Amino acid sequence: MKKMLVVYFLLIGAFLVYVFQYYAKDPQAGIWKEEGLHGEIGENYVMVTFQSGLEYWKSCLKGFEDAGDALNVSVEYRGATQYDVREQITVLEQIIAKKPAGIAVSSIDPYALTPTIDRAAEAGIPVVLFDSGAPGSKAYSLLATNNYNAGAAAAEKMAQLAGRQGEVAVITLPGQQNHQDRVRGFRETIKNNYPAMKVVAVADGKGDSMASKNVTLSIMKAHPKLAGVFVTEATGGIGVGEAAKSIKRSVPLQIISFDTNKGTLDMIKEGTIAATLAQGTWNMGYWSLQYLFHLHHGLTIPAPSKIGDVSPLPVQVDTGVSVVTKDNVENYYAK
Repeated sequence: MKKMLVVYFLLIGAFLVYVFQYYAKDPQAGIWKEEGLHGEIGENYVMVTFQSGLEYWKSCLKGFEDAGDALNVSVEYRGATQYDVREQITVLEQIIAKKPAGIAVSSIDPYALTPTIDRAAEAGIPVVLFDSGAPGSKAYSLLATNNYNAGAAAAEKMAQLAGRQGEVAVITLPGQQNHQDRVRGFRETIKNNYPAMKVVAVADGKGDSMASKNVTLSIMKAHPKLAGVFVTEATGGIGVGEAAKSIKRSVPLQIISFDTNKGTLDMIKEGTIAATLAQGTWNMGYWSLQYLFHLHHGLTIPAPSKIGDVSPLPVQVDTGVSVVTKDNVENYYAK
Protein backbone atom coordinates (compact mmCIF):
# COMPACT_ATOMS: atom_id res chain seq x y z
CA MET A 1 0.00 0.00 0.00
CA LYS A 2 2.83 2.36 0.92
CA LYS A 3 4.52 1.67 -2.43
CA MET A 4 1.31 2.59 -4.25
CA LEU A 5 1.08 5.88 -2.34
CA VAL A 6 4.68 6.70 -3.21
CA VAL A 7 3.94 6.02 -6.88
CA TYR A 8 0.85 8.27 -6.75
CA PHE A 9 2.80 11.08 -5.10
CA LEU A 10 5.55 10.76 -7.70
CA LEU A 11 3.01 10.92 -10.55
CA ILE A 12 1.30 13.97 -9.04
CA GLY A 13 4.66 15.65 -8.53
CA ALA A 14 5.69 14.97 -12.12
CA PHE A 15 2.40 16.40 -13.35
CA LEU A 16 2.84 19.58 -11.28
CA VAL A 17 6.38 20.02 -12.63
CA TYR A 18 5.06 19.62 -16.19
CA VAL A 19 2.35 22.23 -15.62
CA PHE A 20 4.87 24.66 -14.13
CA GLN A 21 7.28 24.23 -17.05
CA TYR A 22 4.47 24.57 -19.59
CA TYR A 23 3.30 27.89 -18.21
CA ALA A 24 6.86 29.10 -17.78
CA LYS A 25 7.43 28.59 -21.50
CA ASP A 26 4.00 29.75 -22.73
CA PRO A 27 4.33 33.35 -24.05
CA GLN A 28 0.68 34.02 -23.20
CA ALA A 29 0.85 32.82 -19.63
CA GLY A 30 2.39 35.99 -18.19
CA ILE A 31 0.15 38.51 -19.90
CA TRP A 32 -3.04 37.71 -17.99
CA LYS A 33 -3.24 39.76 -14.80
CA GLU A 34 -6.14 40.44 -12.45
CA GLU A 35 -6.57 43.91 -13.97
CA GLY A 36 -6.43 42.64 -17.58
CA LEU A 37 -3.84 42.06 -20.29
CA HIS A 38 -0.35 43.23 -19.39
CA GLY A 39 2.94 43.02 -21.26
CA GLU A 40 6.45 43.83 -20.14
CA ILE A 41 8.00 47.29 -20.07
CA GLY A 42 10.79 46.07 -22.38
CA GLU A 43 8.13 45.18 -24.96
CA ASN A 44 8.40 48.08 -27.40
CA TYR A 45 5.88 49.13 -30.05
CA VAL A 46 6.56 51.89 -32.59
CA MET A 47 4.26 54.35 -34.37
CA VAL A 48 5.58 55.62 -37.73
CA THR A 49 4.22 58.65 -39.59
CA PHE A 50 5.40 61.29 -42.07
CA GLN A 51 5.64 65.05 -41.53
CA SER A 52 6.07 63.98 -37.93
CA GLY A 53 5.68 67.47 -36.49
CA LEU A 54 2.10 67.87 -37.70
CA GLU A 55 -0.46 68.67 -35.01
CA TYR A 56 -2.73 66.05 -36.59
CA TRP A 57 -0.64 63.16 -35.25
CA LYS A 58 -0.94 64.24 -31.60
CA SER A 59 -4.32 62.59 -31.06
CA CYS A 60 -3.20 59.39 -32.83
CA LEU A 61 -0.11 59.25 -30.61
CA LYS A 62 -2.17 59.96 -27.49
CA GLY A 63 -4.35 56.94 -28.27
CA PHE A 64 -1.22 54.82 -28.87
CA GLU A 65 0.28 55.97 -25.56
CA ASP A 66 -2.96 55.39 -23.66
CA ALA A 67 -3.07 51.81 -24.96
CA GLY A 68 0.59 51.40 -23.98
CA ASP A 69 -0.24 52.50 -20.43
CA ALA A 70 -3.21 50.12 -20.29
CA LEU A 71 -1.11 47.17 -21.50
CA ASN A 72 2.04 48.04 -19.51
CA VAL A 73 4.26 48.21 -22.61
CA SER A 74 6.56 50.90 -23.95
CA VAL A 75 5.83 52.91 -27.07
CA GLU A 76 7.95 55.03 -29.39
CA TYR A 77 7.08 57.65 -31.99
CA ARG A 78 9.12 58.00 -35.17
CA GLY A 79 8.49 59.49 -38.58
CA ALA A 80 9.79 61.25 -41.65
CA THR A 81 10.25 64.92 -40.83
CA GLN A 82 9.19 65.97 -44.35
CA TYR A 83 6.59 64.82 -46.86
CA ASP A 84 9.22 62.50 -48.32
CA VAL A 85 8.59 58.84 -49.16
CA ARG A 86 12.31 57.96 -49.21
CA GLU A 87 12.76 59.37 -45.73
CA GLN A 88 9.81 57.35 -44.38
CA ILE A 89 11.20 54.17 -45.95
CA THR A 90 14.58 54.85 -44.30
CA VAL A 91 12.95 55.43 -40.91
CA LEU A 92 10.93 52.22 -41.25
CA GLU A 93 14.03 50.21 -42.21
CA GLN A 94 15.87 51.52 -39.13
CA ILE A 95 12.97 50.46 -36.91
CA ILE A 96 12.78 46.98 -38.44
CA ALA A 97 16.49 46.49 -37.67
CA LYS A 98 15.72 46.99 -33.96
CA LYS A 99 13.07 44.23 -34.05
CA PRO A 100 10.28 45.85 -32.02
CA ALA A 101 7.23 43.91 -30.84
CA GLY A 102 5.06 45.61 -33.48
CA ILE A 103 4.81 48.61 -35.81
CA ALA A 104 1.86 50.89 -36.60
CA VAL A 105 2.41 52.78 -39.87
CA SER A 106 0.61 55.60 -41.64
CA SER A 107 1.79 55.15 -45.20
CA ILE A 108 2.79 58.23 -47.16
CA ASP A 109 2.29 56.31 -50.41
CA PRO A 110 -0.09 53.38 -51.10
CA TYR A 111 2.56 51.46 -53.05
CA ALA A 112 6.09 52.69 -52.33
CA LEU A 113 6.21 51.44 -48.72
CA THR A 114 4.85 47.96 -49.52
CA PRO A 115 8.23 46.17 -49.94
CA THR A 116 9.49 47.58 -46.62
CA ILE A 117 6.27 46.72 -44.78
CA ASP A 118 6.50 43.21 -46.22
CA ARG A 119 10.08 42.85 -44.96
CA ALA A 120 8.90 43.65 -41.44
CA ALA A 121 6.13 41.04 -41.67
CA GLU A 122 8.56 38.44 -43.04
CA ALA A 123 10.89 39.18 -40.11
CA GLY A 124 8.08 38.24 -37.73
CA ILE A 125 7.22 41.82 -36.75
CA PRO A 126 3.45 42.41 -36.90
CA VAL A 127 2.43 45.56 -38.78
CA VAL A 128 -0.90 47.36 -38.82
CA LEU A 129 -1.70 50.47 -40.81
CA PHE A 130 -3.63 53.48 -39.60
CA ASP A 131 -4.98 56.64 -41.23
CA SER A 132 -3.45 55.91 -44.66
CA GLY A 133 -3.05 52.44 -46.11
CA ALA A 134 -0.87 50.30 -48.34
CA PRO A 135 -3.50 47.88 -49.67
CA GLY A 136 -1.14 45.43 -51.37
CA SER A 137 1.13 44.96 -48.35
CA LYS A 138 1.34 42.21 -45.73
CA ALA A 139 0.10 44.50 -42.97
CA TYR A 140 -2.70 42.84 -41.03
CA SER A 141 -5.24 45.64 -40.80
CA LEU A 142 -6.04 49.26 -41.68
CA LEU A 143 -7.67 51.42 -39.00
CA ALA A 144 -8.80 54.60 -40.68
CA THR A 145 -11.58 56.85 -41.73
CA ASN A 146 -13.71 55.45 -44.51
CA ASN A 147 -12.39 58.19 -46.73
CA TYR A 148 -14.84 57.67 -49.57
CA ASN A 149 -17.70 58.17 -47.13
CA ALA A 150 -15.94 61.21 -45.66
CA GLY A 151 -15.70 62.74 -49.13
CA ALA A 152 -19.37 62.01 -49.68
CA ALA A 153 -20.22 63.68 -46.35
CA ALA A 154 -18.23 66.74 -47.43
CA ALA A 155 -20.20 66.84 -50.70
CA GLU A 156 -23.52 66.70 -48.85
CA LYS A 157 -22.44 69.53 -46.57
CA MET A 158 -21.14 71.57 -49.53
CA ALA A 159 -24.46 71.15 -51.34
CA GLN A 160 -26.27 72.41 -48.26
CA LEU A 161 -23.97 75.44 -47.95
CA ALA A 162 -24.05 76.30 -51.67
CA GLY A 163 -27.80 75.94 -52.10
CA ARG A 164 -27.39 72.77 -54.20
CA GLN A 165 -25.95 74.66 -57.18
CA GLY A 166 -22.77 76.23 -58.52
CA GLU A 167 -19.14 75.43 -59.30
CA VAL A 168 -16.90 73.85 -56.69
CA ALA A 169 -13.26 72.78 -56.54
CA VAL A 170 -11.08 70.35 -54.60
CA ILE A 171 -7.58 70.92 -53.20
CA THR A 172 -5.84 67.65 -52.35
CA LEU A 173 -2.69 65.47 -52.25
CA PRO A 174 -2.93 63.29 -55.39
CA GLY A 175 -0.37 60.63 -54.43
CA GLN A 176 -1.93 59.47 -51.16
CA GLN A 177 -4.63 56.79 -51.03
CA ASN A 178 -6.78 58.36 -48.32
CA HIS A 179 -6.90 61.68 -50.18
CA GLN A 180 -7.71 59.96 -53.47
CA ASP A 181 -10.67 58.26 -51.79
CA ARG A 182 -11.92 61.55 -50.32
CA VAL A 183 -11.81 63.19 -53.73
CA ARG A 184 -13.61 60.27 -55.36
CA GLY A 185 -16.36 60.28 -52.72
CA PHE A 186 -16.83 64.03 -53.11
CA ARG A 187 -16.86 64.04 -56.93
CA GLU A 188 -19.16 61.06 -57.35
CA THR A 189 -21.65 62.36 -54.78
CA ILE A 190 -21.81 65.77 -56.47
CA LYS A 191 -22.18 64.15 -59.90
CA ASN A 192 -24.81 61.63 -58.86
CA ASN A 193 -26.90 63.70 -56.44
CA TYR A 194 -26.58 67.35 -57.45
CA PRO A 195 -26.96 67.98 -61.21
CA ALA A 196 -26.88 71.77 -60.76
CA MET A 197 -23.40 71.53 -59.22
CA LYS A 198 -20.11 70.85 -60.98
CA VAL A 199 -16.57 70.08 -59.82
CA VAL A 200 -14.56 72.41 -62.09
CA ALA A 201 -11.05 71.75 -60.72
CA VAL A 202 -9.07 69.24 -58.67
CA ALA A 203 -5.66 70.67 -57.79
CA ASP A 204 -2.56 69.63 -55.85
CA GLY A 205 -2.07 71.74 -52.71
CA LYS A 206 1.13 69.81 -51.86
CA GLY A 207 0.10 69.64 -48.19
CA ASP A 208 1.37 73.21 -47.86
CA SER A 209 -0.59 76.32 -46.88
CA MET A 210 1.15 78.69 -49.30
CA ALA A 211 0.90 76.30 -52.25
CA SER A 212 -2.79 75.72 -51.45
CA LYS A 213 -3.40 79.45 -51.20
CA ASN A 214 -1.77 80.11 -54.56
CA VAL A 215 -3.57 77.32 -56.43
CA THR A 216 -6.89 78.45 -54.91
CA LEU A 217 -6.30 82.02 -56.10
CA SER A 218 -5.65 80.66 -59.61
CA ILE A 219 -8.88 78.63 -59.56
CA MET A 220 -10.88 81.60 -58.26
CA LYS A 221 -9.49 83.75 -61.07
CA ALA A 222 -10.42 81.15 -63.68
CA HIS A 223 -13.87 80.61 -62.11
CA PRO A 224 -15.09 83.94 -60.67
CA LYS A 225 -18.40 82.39 -59.56
CA LEU A 226 -16.74 79.57 -57.65
CA ALA A 227 -19.13 78.61 -54.85
CA GLY A 228 -16.93 76.45 -52.68
CA VAL A 229 -13.72 74.50 -52.10
CA PHE A 230 -13.29 71.14 -50.40
CA VAL A 231 -9.79 70.68 -48.98
CA THR A 232 -8.77 67.11 -48.12
CA GLU A 233 -6.17 68.01 -45.49
CA ALA A 234 -5.77 70.59 -42.73
CA THR A 235 -2.65 72.51 -43.74
CA GLY A 236 -4.10 73.21 -47.18
CA GLY A 237 -7.36 74.27 -45.54
CA ILE A 238 -5.55 77.13 -43.80
CA GLY A 239 -4.09 78.25 -47.14
CA VAL A 240 -7.49 78.15 -48.86
CA GLY A 241 -8.90 80.19 -45.99
CA GLU A 242 -6.15 82.79 -46.45
CA ALA A 243 -6.93 82.93 -50.18
CA ALA A 244 -10.61 83.53 -49.47
CA LYS A 245 -9.80 86.34 -47.01
CA SER A 246 -7.56 88.08 -49.55
CA ILE A 247 -10.32 88.57 -52.15
CA LYS A 248 -13.50 90.58 -51.53
CA ARG A 249 -16.59 88.85 -52.89
CA SER A 250 -20.28 89.58 -52.74
CA VAL A 251 -20.93 85.92 -51.93
CA PRO A 252 -18.51 84.22 -49.49
CA LEU A 253 -16.51 81.19 -50.65
CA GLN A 254 -17.76 78.10 -48.81
CA ILE A 255 -14.77 76.14 -47.53
CA ILE A 256 -14.89 72.63 -46.09
CA SER A 257 -11.60 71.40 -44.65
CA PHE A 258 -10.38 68.24 -42.94
CA ASP A 259 -9.26 67.59 -39.34
CA THR A 260 -9.27 69.72 -36.22
CA ASN A 261 -5.95 71.50 -35.82
CA LYS A 262 -6.23 74.77 -33.91
CA GLY A 263 -5.78 76.95 -37.01
CA THR A 264 -8.73 75.29 -38.71
CA LEU A 265 -10.92 75.57 -35.61
CA ASP A 266 -10.03 79.26 -35.26
CA MET A 267 -11.02 79.88 -38.89
CA ILE A 268 -14.35 78.16 -38.27
CA LYS A 269 -14.98 80.39 -35.24
CA GLU A 270 -14.26 83.53 -37.28
CA GLY A 271 -16.37 82.30 -40.22
CA THR A 272 -13.64 81.87 -42.85
CA ILE A 273 -14.01 78.08 -42.99
CA ALA A 274 -17.61 76.83 -42.96
CA ALA A 275 -16.95 73.29 -41.74
CA THR A 276 -14.34 70.60 -41.26
CA LEU A 277 -14.46 66.83 -40.88
CA ALA A 278 -13.10 65.45 -37.60
CA GLN A 279 -11.59 61.98 -37.75
CA GLY A 280 -11.45 59.35 -34.99
CA THR A 281 -7.71 59.80 -34.60
CA TRP A 282 -7.48 58.66 -30.96
CA ASN A 283 -9.24 55.42 -31.98
CA MET A 284 -6.66 54.87 -34.71
CA GLY A 285 -3.77 55.00 -32.26
CA TYR A 286 -5.40 53.14 -29.38
CA TRP A 287 -6.70 50.19 -31.39
CA SER A 288 -3.55 49.96 -33.52
CA LEU A 289 -1.58 49.13 -30.39
CA GLN A 290 -4.25 46.77 -29.08
CA TYR A 291 -4.15 44.89 -32.39
CA LEU A 292 -0.35 44.73 -32.40
CA PHE A 293 -0.31 43.42 -28.82
CA HIS A 294 -2.75 40.64 -29.70
CA LEU A 295 -0.71 39.71 -32.77
CA HIS A 296 2.59 39.71 -30.87
CA HIS A 297 1.19 37.42 -28.17
CA GLY A 298 -0.71 35.13 -30.53
CA LEU A 299 -4.05 35.98 -28.94
CA THR A 300 -5.98 36.12 -32.19
CA ILE A 301 -7.91 33.17 -33.59
CA PRO A 302 -6.69 32.07 -36.06
CA ALA A 303 -3.17 32.84 -34.88
CA PRO A 304 -1.03 35.05 -37.17
CA SER A 305 1.15 32.11 -38.24
CA LYS A 306 -1.91 30.15 -39.38
CA ILE A 307 -3.74 32.75 -41.41
CA GLY A 308 -4.66 30.80 -44.54
CA ASP A 309 -7.63 32.53 -46.14
CA VAL A 310 -8.90 33.98 -42.86
CA SER A 311 -7.40 37.15 -41.41
CA PRO A 312 -6.74 37.12 -37.65
CA LEU A 313 -7.94 40.76 -37.50
CA PRO A 314 -10.60 42.86 -39.19
CA VAL A 315 -8.95 43.81 -42.48
CA GLN A 316 -10.37 47.33 -42.40
CA VAL A 317 -11.87 49.31 -39.51
CA ASP A 318 -13.78 52.56 -40.01
CA THR A 319 -12.83 54.86 -37.13
CA GLY A 320 -15.53 57.41 -38.02
CA VAL A 321 -15.96 61.13 -38.83
CA SER A 322 -18.10 64.00 -37.58
CA VAL A 323 -18.89 67.40 -39.10
CA VAL A 324 -17.56 70.42 -37.19
CA THR A 325 -19.20 73.82 -37.69
CA LYS A 326 -19.43 77.08 -35.74
CA ASP A 327 -22.25 75.50 -33.71
CA ASN A 328 -20.07 72.78 -32.17
CA VAL A 329 -16.49 73.97 -32.76
CA GLU A 330 -15.77 74.60 -29.06
CA ASN A 331 -16.10 70.87 -28.39
CA TYR A 332 -13.07 70.10 -30.58
CA TYR A 333 -10.42 72.31 -29.02
CA ALA A 334 -7.78 70.38 -27.08
CA LYS A 335 -8.67 70.31 -23.40
